[in-house]
Amino acid sequence: MTVALRDGVWAVELDGDLFGHSPDKDVAKAAANKRAREVQDKGRPCQVRVSGELGFFAA
Repeated sequence: MTVALRDGVWAVELDGDLFGHSPDKDVAKAAANKRAREVQDKGRPCQVRVSGELGFFAA
């Protein structure tokens, strides 16, 4: 599943369905992680990706 910025809010996409809409990226990521746990508990492998997130670099 992918967490991405859609129409000004963060949302989670899984199999074409959008859920977990929030202006706060962390809230959308939490919704994705909760659903990922449910999917994994049913025996289906799952990965959460965040699209459009800026990386962090240390110098």
